[in-house]
Amino acid sequence: MTTKILIVDDSAYTRQMIKKTLESDPGMEVVGIAPDGIDAMKKTLRLKPDIITLDFEMPGMDGFGFLRWLMRERPTPVIMVSSYGDSKTVFRALELGAVDFIAKPTRRASVELQAIEKDLLRKVRGIKNIRMDILSRNLALLGGEESLLSPDLKVRGKIEVVAIGSSTGGPAALQIVLTRLPADFPAAIVVSQHMPRGFTKTLAERLNKLSALRIKEAADLEPVEPGSVLVCPGGCHLGFKRKGEKTLVLLKEGNVSDKYVPSVDYMMASAAQTYGPRTMGIILTGMGNDGSKGMVEIKAKGGYTIAESEDSAVVFGMPGEVIRADAALTVLPVSEIPAEITRVVNDAWGRETH
Repeated sequence: MTTKILIVDDSAYTRQMIKKTLESDPGMEVVGIAPDGIDAMKKTLRLKPDIITLDFEMPGMDGFGFLRWLMRERPTPVIMVSSYGDSKTVFRALELGAVDFIAKPTRRASVELQAIEKDLLRKVRGIKNIRMDILSRNLALLGGEESLLSPDLKVRGKIEVVAIGSSTGGPAALQIVLTRLPADFPAAIVVSQHMPRGFTKTLAERLNKLSALRIKEAADLEPVEPGSVLVCPGGCHLGFKRKGEKTLVLLKEGNVSDKYVPSVDYMMASAAQTYGPRTMGIILTGMGNDGSKGMVEIKAKGGYTIAESEDSAVVFGMPGEVIRADAALTVLPVSEIPAEITRVVNDAWGRETH
């Protein structure tokens, strides 16, 4: 059964590139092309596409106007097409219900263009069976006044680092988790979210404004400290190294041959090696299998592992692979993960280690 796709973009070059890329897969069919939001509305109702690729800046009704209409009238998985300068716009669209995004293609034939084409095909394949009802339910959890735990909660524990991996649907899931942890959280938190270079800094800044925790994009050789959240920069992998009594971030440049950048497996394997049983690993929504090997290593070292359940994962690929690998000690919907993190840390889970 073919996946029907509607392309919405006012750029003839972008439409052509996306159409050519998608139709290189025999399981995909471009059923229509729309240059603006008004035309996209008509074609959505008439053609009933399975997936829509959507540009932001268009004449008449822009991408945001169309996205609001779509999520109200006919919820459909949307992949945004965004230039690197539109990182804040991306997160606004994700909050309105878009599932994921790709970088806007350039006119020059290059390694960058090949990467964009590969990314587009992977994401369309990964979201064709996405549960829009789950996505809507998770978006409803964002920003509630009840999101923060009691600020005078006193936590103590033996967990030194919480390593979180996520992909498609991850920004909303990360917001749900990180805004429900207390300001005095005693462990460090590191995050690898599949996202291109230039977008992770905006993600970190946005989460920092919403959370009681200190959240920033990680810098190479930066100390890993309790109560801080470090987001791996796009285009890099995040690991750790000991220097005396301190643990430092060690960033490694990704390359074109890497399947996932940032790599959750790389981060978690390094955390397990550095922190041993004082590690907690968490896999949230995302396509593919990144993180399953890393979670196996954390569990083998005596750490604690949590996978998001199918009940709340927008894409169950990554957490599903963790569960199949028997690497999850606990499986929970995303709304219950913050309380479990706090419970485990508060109860000083695991045996005392030296």
